[in-house]
Amino acid sequence: MHLRRTASFAAFAVVLTLAGLALAQGDGPYGSIADLKLVRPEDGKDMPSVKPPAGAIVLFDGTSLDNWVTRNSNGKEPAKWKLVDGGAMEVIPKIGDIITKQKFDGRFKLHVEFRVPYEPKSGGQGRGNSGVYLQGRYEVQVLDSYGIPADKLGQGDCGGIYGVAKPPVNACKAPTVWQSYDIDFQSPVCKDGKPSEPGTISVVFNGVKIHDGVRVARKNKEGKEEIVKVTTAGLASDPCTPGPILLQDHGNPVQFRNIWLVPVK
Repeated sequence: MHLRRTASFAAFAVVLTLAGLALAQGDGPYGSIADLKLVRPEDGKDMPSVKPPAGAIVLFDGTSLDNWVTRNSNGKEPAKWKLVDGGAMEVIPKIGDIITKQKFDGRFKLHVEFRVPYEPKSGGQGRGNSGVYLQGRYEVQVLDSYGIPADKLGQGDCGGIYGVAKPPVNACKAPTVWQSYDIDFQSPVCKDGKPSEPGTISVVFNGVKIHDGVRVARKNKEGKEEIVKVTTAGLASDPCTPGPILLQDHGNPVQFRNIWLVPVK
């Protein structure tokens, strides 16, 4: 659904701040999408930013990366992604994934706002790729999947629980437009130090519920359910222990803002 950009629009860009005000910006991956055919007019409008409720743990408020460290650094190496205008952070490709200093277990609700760059010359998994990993293990995919028909979506498209469940509908906004995930996660039930029941994930994507209590499990060759302990590129760690929130560097300058988590007792 991406169309070739025209020179007449190449010098302009618009980025929306948390308050929804337009700011002029130079051309680049977050440049104008005026040559992109929108499926729906609202696809070109940002999702409203949602303030953290009382009791929320604010993981990123747009002012610093103090709550994050570089993956596989034993918590010693600060996150090296960059802060950008509008209270966001942006992946610096090839710098590596980042994780929260704090780890979480049990049930929690996670709010994440993100946007993907406009990269019409790229395709598939090479366009706007990142991911939000719950406990560092279970990925809800971030990708520019805009315009893909629902029956063509796969587990690796935006909103997919990677390797587990594909999104049933395409709820994507256009690239460069702010989107949101509201994820309700329940960690695996463990008995004698081993998972006896899989974790579950529900996802509201841009206000549309696309997953409802999906069991993080797969069917084996015999058709029996097997608990997924980690999805592709996640942290290989004990699923019966707490884990961080992980944001993936997959080589694209994806941006994130306003990330908060509410533990559910």
